[in-house]
Amino acid sequence: MSFSIKKNPEGARLAIAVAGNVDEDANFVPVDIGAFTQVVLDLQGVSAINSVGIREWIKWVKQIPTTVQLTVRNCPKIVVDQINMVAGFLPPATVIESFFVPYYADATGSEKMILFSNGKEFKGGALTPPGEVKDDSGEAMEMDVIEAKYFKFLKNA
Repeated sequence: MSFSIKKNPEGARLAIAVAGNVDEDANFVPVDIGAFTQVVLDLQGVSAINSVGIREWIKWVKQIPTTVQLTVRNCPKIVVDQINMVAGFLPPATVIESFFVPYYADATGSEKMILFSNGKEFKGGALTPPGEVKDDSGEAMEMDVIEAKYFKFLKNA
């Protein structure tokens, strides 16, 4: 999937949608944020990341002035994994607005990604997962992650 960065003002915030493969072919052009003091990176479209992409990503986010409040939303599992493993993947004061958590149903083998939002499923480092998640056939699903590892980044959120 080709890489893209698209800007879209959302009131007082500048939303930047990042999509595609974050790899050696990703073109991280500097983004002019103008007078915006809040930037939201929407990462739902990120489909793959490799080591070269991680290096370029870190250089790119470091270009965002420290006076700008950076928020990330719709983080897919591959992004959450990088936040947990790679120091500096996100600047220290970044706010996590939302991220996806994989769920699995043993009975049917079905998988589903559930969006966790700040203030609802997590707040101040505490996790409050939904009471029950079911697949399309009504079977109960469980989180398909090792909670201590996957939610490690919330301790800093």
